[in-house]
Amino acid sequence: MTSAKTDWRENSACGSADADELFADSPRQKRAKMICMRCPVRTQCLAEALDERIEFGVWGGMTERERRVLLRRKPDVASWLYVLEAARDGVVSRVG
Repeated sequence: MTSAKTDWRENSACGSADADELFADSPRQKRAKMICMRCPVRTQCLAEALDERIEFGVWGGMTERERRVLLRRKPDVASWLYVLEAARDGVVSRVG
């Protein structure tokens, strides 16, 4: 049986990337974010990082610092996937 987590990871643009590139220090984070820009599952990746409060690395095009800022702004979000998909689709969010 395949889970939704496994499905998005199988389609990620970073699947074949060196982990050191994705968990890079500040000067190299731009390169990691460039990988995310062409990723077909960027939204799912970012949602998981936000929902699971993943502290390190670039996920879905956001650094750990950028994710912390977002989480502080909207601490009551139950499902980041729902919020991110609604924003992507132009639906007005009633969260926070």
